[in-house]
Amino acid sequence: MSVSTYPSRPALNGDVPDRDARGLDAADRAIVLATQAGLPLVPDPWGAVGREVGMSGEAVLERMQAMLARGVIRRVAAVPNHYRLGYVANGMTVWDVDDAHIARLGREVAAIEGVSHCYRRPRHLPHWPYNLFAMLHGRSVDEVERQVAVLSERLGEACRDHRILYSSRILKKTGLRLAGARPGAASTDTEPRS
Repeated sequence: MSVSTYPSRPALNGDVPDRDARGLDAADRAIVLATQAGLPLVPDPWGAVGREVGMSGEAVLERMQAMLARGVIRRVAAVPNHYRLGYVANGMTVWDVDDAHIARLGREVAAIEGVSHCYRRPRHLPHWPYNLFAMLHGRSVDEVERQVAVLSERLGEACRDHRILYSSRILKKTGLRLAGARPGAASTDTEPRS
């Protein structure tokens, strides 16, 4: 499981200043630090995080729900490694969909089996007319192209064009990284020897 967080304003180095505009206090910051590499894969992840930061699992869950509500944490979700699962053909499909129909069609495309995520993005004319993106995963290029045919049929005449952008390498997906050590982590500092 991963926790995707984002700063209230961009930081050049990816870190968030100690005084975050969203009001991260020391306890919230400790929770983000403890979970930014993912939740522990144990029966009670909230309790495990709580033990690491010195609070109950219930308190951790309550604070994470509050951070979700404030927009500090975007989502808590499983992030599968599609390659390890045998899905070696991973294609981001981009579609030029009539703006009058994109909200409805985007919801329909997002509900299609095989679409792992789907979102609307602005066009960048004249070079990039695509405004609907849908990620597809298959065990072969042929499998992805069959999924594209299903999407194309669903979009119908509202779609003017599309492309498939296949992954050429695995990119590590990470959320926000706060500066500082994880609570309870051993220090890497050493004393100078005399």
